[in-house]
Amino acid sequence: MTFKKMIAAGTLLAVAASAALPQTAAALDAKQKEEFGAFIKEYLLANPEVMLEVQEALAAKQRAKQQEAAQAAIASNEKAIFHSAYDMTLGNPTGDVTIVEFFDYNCGYCKRALSDMDEIIAKDKNVRFVLKEFPILGPDSVAAHKVSAAFRAIAPEKYGDFHRALLGGEERATEETAIAVAAKLGVTEEQLREKMVDAPYDSAVREAYSLANELGITGTPSYVIGNEAVFGAVGADEISTKVENMRSCGKTIC
Repeated sequence: MTFKKMIAAGTLLAVAASAALPQTAAALDAKQKEEFGAFIKEYLLANPEVMLEVQEALAAKQRAKQQEAAQAAIASNEKAIFHSAYDMTLGNPTGDVTIVEFFDYNCGYCKRALSDMDEIIAKDKNVRFVLKEFPILGPDSVAAHKVSAAFRAIAPEKYGDFHRALLGGEERATEETAIAVAAKLGVTEEQLREKMVDAPYDSAVREAYSLANELGITGTPSYVIGNEAVFGAVGADEISTKVENMRSCGKTIC
């Protein structure tokens, strides 16, 4: 850190201390406060990159805090996250590393991340990929996921095809489009509606929302790998690296 930046850091600390301790600020007279403020303004205008460094440091601290909370949530909800009866598993059901994805059928990033899942499953025959339905993008998403849950209960062996067709479709996912996809795979609307009455989706969606809240997940797609929550569509390469690290050292970052 340069001498100027050391001065700036000290100045910012002094400002923070002044805000936290009113009596310190009160010890300065009006002229001193004016001079002090002018110095801070002059320095920051001349060296605005300091504020970027402060922002980056704050963001890193917030990410670390978020990940710490997520790790605690993973430890206390391991069964519900990795082995919930409401979820569907693709890839190798007995794989040595599990990837859990929270997704919404109307999430554009999830649609693009669909190819990431398929790439990972195709290349790594020892990955267990768990799909956790997390409808957060309005009533259409909730309705589509209800149909999906009914389809999964009726024809679990065809769920992968249903998932790819509905998530990969260009139309908005709704109850109607989900039923149409199911029909193409041999499950009728009558069968779906009967199952939706017999086995409502309420418990599943409540569990997904509760887990997401504890994990700090606010958007889709989001993943859980090992003891790490991964937020956003980070791509197949980054996810695969975390999987390999799990095998190498038992953590996503070795």
